[in-house]
Amino acid sequence: MIFGVLRMPWIEVKWYKGRDKATKAKTMELLTKAMCEAVGCKPEAVSVVFYDIEKSDWGNAGKPYG
Repeated sequence: MIFGVLRMPWIEVKWYKGRDKATKAKTMELLTKAMCEAVGCKPEAVSVVFYDIEKSDWGNAGKPYG
């Protein structure tokens, strides 16, 4: 709960570090809109958090990307 209000759904975005604020803002807007359409909630109920990860800290099939 945040300030006495249950915040659900919670969207986590994990991506490579380096995206600018405008890109994050647009992504938040579109994800929130899609979630509201999908589950019928109000935008105030949706939280979005970004995890900016160094490319060298991410890998696939046992090998690092960076």
